[in-house]
Amino acid sequence: MTDLGTPLMARLEELAAFSQDEGALTRLFLTPQHKAAADQVTAWMKDAGMAVHLDPIGTVVGRYEGAAPGAPALLLGSHIDTVRNAGKYDGNLGVLAAIAAVAELNRLGERLPFAIEVLAFGDEEGVRFPHTLTGSRAIVGRFDPDALDGRDRDGVRMADALRAFGGDPDAIASVARKPGEALAFVELHIEQGPVLEAEGLPVGIVTAINGASRFSVRLRGMAGHAGTVPMGHRRDALVAAAEMVLAVERIASSIANLVATVGRIEAKPGAVNVIPGEVVFTMDVRAPEDFVRDAACTAIRTELEGIAARRGVAMTIEGTHNDAAAVCSPAIMERIEAAVRRAGIRPHHLPSGAGHDAMSFAGSFAGALPMGMLFVRCKGGISHNPAESITVEDADLSVRILLDLLRHFDHETLSA
Repeated sequence: MTDLGTPLMARLEELAAFSQDEGALTRLFLTPQHKAAADQVTAWMKDAGMAVHLDPIGTVVGRYEGAAPGAPALLLGSHIDTVRNAGKYDGNLGVLAAIAAVAELNRLGERLPFAIEVLAFGDEEGVRFPHTLTGSRAIVGRFDPDALDGRDRDGVRMADALRAFGGDPDAIASVARKPGEALAFVELHIEQGPVLEAEGLPVGIVTAINGASRFSVRLRGMAGHAGTVPMGHRRDALVAAAEMVLAVERIASSIANLVATVGRIEAKPGAVNVIPGEVVFTMDVRAPEDFVRDAACTAIRTELEGIAARRGVAMTIEGTHNDAAAVCSPAIMERIEAAVRRAGIRPHHLPSGAGHDAMSFAGSFAGALPMGMLFVRCKGGISHNPAESITVEDADLSVRILLDLLRHFDHETLSA
């Protein structure tokens, strides 16, 4: 039997070398390191028998034709951008496993009744610019043009970075698949949680993806001399932010199945002997039910407004991302479960607490597609961390299940 796991793990190691940080994996959207990774993925797609192009939003698209050229495509893939100081498998596994599955079909000369497109998105993590999921949203016609005006920490506009990368901000609308061109979207991804490992199972079938709201909060107080301004006369933006961070934690802890995170904070002017006059921090709020998340966001905003008023700082809150909870297609879940059963694995269904490109495809809008996800266990449930780890055996199995899914995929009776 052909070993599919070992070469896949070797490629994951190779891809991890494209990093902005020496000794750690950081690969942000539209950076030179992202471009180098995209070029490498392009080469691997071509080796697997696919026709490849970079689309206007920076997604690498590889197409493996079906038995009849021009047939509708089943979309596979994930993302190749990372968080800072990341693990090697988040996103990257889904892209390279899909390429490995297509390569095996090509090696055996197999053509299916439909085409396969492998998508390597570049903006799932949303670390560099305020918006996120821009690549997958573009596929279904949901790209927000305002994202192009977003700036990174260095003041670089996304539109300018995209042009330098080889994309085309003016042609993003052309990325959307027309009716009948795409069948569904399936994403293979590490679980990023401990459930499968606790169950003793290598894979699981995702039922839904938590909804998520992200915000940028800016506080303006008054900078002053650290030695001459009495405590009672201060409008310290960082102290106000500290109280707000604790308020976010307190509110989130009081609501079942809701999580909220302040992941980044920056104080200015940032000198040891100056009272901080300005602070910017982020908030990320998630829950499996939209009404719960919306109510929590309202409660947090009200609490933060009270703190700002009491401490004499001006506050603005900007929503940078909002996605409804995404329910996986029952039809796709059934097909994934059947492939898992054929592999001799007990099917286990579980929700995803993390966001994924797959959520861009779900909903009742015009370009929506049936979507589903296959989770692969990771050691200790650890992710967004260099300690992220999977086994070569699970990598091999994940490609085999994906292959089996493709070979048995009933596209004619597919419905959302």
